[in-house]
Amino acid sequence: MSTKPSPAPLKSSSPAVSRRTFILSSAAAGGALVVGLTLRDRLHHPSSDADPFNAWIRIHPDGETQLVMNKSEMGQGVFTALPMILAEEAEIDFSRITVVQADNADGTGGSGSVWEGFKPLRQAGAQVRETMIAAAARRWRVPAAQCRARNSQVIHTPSARTLSYAALVKDARRLPLPDPNAVPLKDPKDFTLLGRAIPHLDIPDKVKAATRFGLDVRLPGMVYAVVAQCPYLRGDLLRFDAARAKAIPGVLEVFTIPTDPDSANKDTREVAIVATNTWAAIQGRDALALEWKPGQYHDESTESLTAQLRAGLSAQEYWNSTNTPLNPDTVPAEKRIESVYEFPFLAHATMEPMNITVRIEDGRCEIWSPTQAGGGTQESAAEFLGINKRDVTVHVTFMGGGFGRRFGVPFDHQALQIARRIKRPVQLVWTREDDFTHDRYRPACMHRLRAGIDQQGNLVSWTDRIADTTIIGQRDPKQAQAYELGGALDQPYPAQHFRMSYVPVESGVTRGAWRGVEISFNVFSVECFIDELAHLARQDPYLFRRRLLENAATHPAAPRSNFDGTLADPARMIQMLDLVTEKADWSKTLGPNRGRGISCFFSKTSYLAQVSEVTVKDSNLRVDRVVTVVDPGLVVNSNGIRAQIEGAILMGLSAALKERITVKDGMIQQQNFNSYDLLRISDAPRLETYLAPGGRPPGGIGEPPLALIGPSVGNAIFAATGKRLRKLPFQLDEVSS
Repeated sequence: MSTKPSPAPLKSSSPAVSRRTFILSSAAAGGALVVGLTLRDRLHHPSSDADPFNAWIRIHPDGETQLVMNKSEMGQGVFTALPMILAEEAEIDFSRITVVQADNADGTGGSGSVWEGFKPLRQAGAQVRETMIAAAARRWRVPAAQCRARNSQVIHTPSARTLSYAALVKDARRLPLPDPNAVPLKDPKDFTLLGRAIPHLDIPDKVKAATRFGLDVRLPGMVYAVVAQCPYLRGDLLRFDAARAKAIPGVLEVFTIPTDPDSANKDTREVAIVATNTWAAIQGRDALALEWKPGQYHDESTESLTAQLRAGLSAQEYWNSTNTPLNPDTVPAEKRIESVYEFPFLAHATMEPMNITVRIEDGRCEIWSPTQAGGGTQESAAEFLGINKRDVTVHVTFMGGGFGRRFGVPFDHQALQIARRIKRPVQLVWTREDDFTHDRYRPACMHRLRAGIDQQGNLVSWTDRIADTTIIGQRDPKQAQAYELGGALDQPYPAQHFRMSYVPVESGVTRGAWRGVEISFNVFSVECFIDELAHLARQDPYLFRRRLLENAATHPAAPRSNFDGTLADPARMIQMLDLVTEKADWSKTLGPNRGRGISCFFSKTSYLAQVSEVTVKDSNLRVDRVVTVVDPGLVVNSNGIRAQIEGAILMGLSAALKERITVKDGMIQQQNFNSYDLLRISDAPRLETYLAPGGRPPGGIGEPPLALIGPSVGNAIFAATGKRLRKLPFQLDEVSS
């Protein structure tokens, strides 16, 4: 397993280079067969001079195969799953594939690496397989139809003759590649590798401490830096004592830098401290005698923000989606209900603190970064330095957790400023306190849901108002709702009269993508509210959902305006509910003080359903058991999928039970783990995970499971106590009947 930056293939002067031209020019170097492909996804927005390919397959004359990956590995297992896809389709010996991290790797997030890379990798793998078969058939002077590939060799079926891929590389390089859109793909029934449980390939090096993370980077002549950042939201620097910092042994330079224009404290100043080691830089910062001026949000607090969010529930809507000309809140209904759900800011709290290393010399810039967006870092660095993008190289390292935190800003901007000034390689490190107080937090949000049912419990009306501290709206108010609606606008339960509306709420707190983004609060609201409606209708929560989904299958509701997404297949969701209740023994009675809760969800073409069991006794809450059923489409690596599902469940449970960022006097209050509690091993429930693969290509799986655990636990608490908790994190003393 290699994590070394990949030497770039030869580049054409034009992004319109043909695939055949690219293969010939690339293969000329080193004698390897090189196939280029693109794995760019919706997170990548290429410039006009973007390279046509961003991932490469190299088959060398010694039989070794390299997959040069444009995705970042942060523990999610893409350095195992993606080469499995290639090995399966290309009929390559999986043990002989080495994964190499590409420089300037594109955006990695949104559960999209396997989901979006599956087809391109299969097509490229099929090109390799068919080209090797054609090369062998030519050498043997036999029809290609008499040949088949298996385990990095081609077999002539009638004679049982074999040729290894290694022996065929020279001939294969001379052949035209088949059209990737027409090349035949293997029938999934013939897969022999996909679906198996393969340990992550990067684990051995991590166990031996041989993996290079961002903090492990060391360069000749490198110095170390930290930055003193204003603790006030949009505050500014008043004064500091540089001489006191320079008196600390090891401190080399102290100077101000402008803040990143994308940060919460834009148009202000920060103080950079450069030293011979990180500890000296931290001590120098502590000695600065800093004074800061509060900014325009000096009076923001959790309480004031809560009031703003609540006011947003009744304010003029900013955006809406509906399927009816009528007001759903006034159409006739047998029974009605209204509930409000409340969600706090959340920190990412990654294991590895934020860091970046920069070297600028001879008109070029090199960056070493544990980033989810190497291409974005490359483009922003080129723009900041005023140089060509091709003169910037971002070496992407392994990262100790991502979850949306490692999309680059503002630490890359800080490091570039420091490196440009001191003209030496520099490693910038954020301490845990820096990261907790200057994170890009998951938005704070409120949902107000109203619904009406008829005598049979059918949904007559559904109204959902979201008031939210928007992500994209920080920069583009016209797109404020773009990251706020998933899991709510596409909820699967049909209502004759549906309306969803959105109101953005202003805050000085900088927000960003947090694992699952909006689904972590939207699905909680929908699935808890459906449970409340089941109780209102005096029906079993599982059977209530099942009946609503049956109605959706036979009598779908009218289309919703401003919605071009995909709704769940009701029949498949019913199958998931049936299976999870069977596995969880839903019909069996639990003992006193115990309850079961259920939730289901469809996202990124994956179907999920979950049942949680809890015990609530003497004001103590314990989550005992979590049963999850997932249809992820085709399973690539069952080991990796289970790890993603169960990791997401535990992260979501931590958010539901423990985590909360608060604001007071315009400052973030939590500074380290002593004030930001996380789920502990002793809190972890028994996890039972069942895969029920459907007949579709793989879906996204890194984020969707996180959305299920909050509502399944919340609904279980109600089953155990008869009381609803509508505010996260759960507090047993904050209940309403």
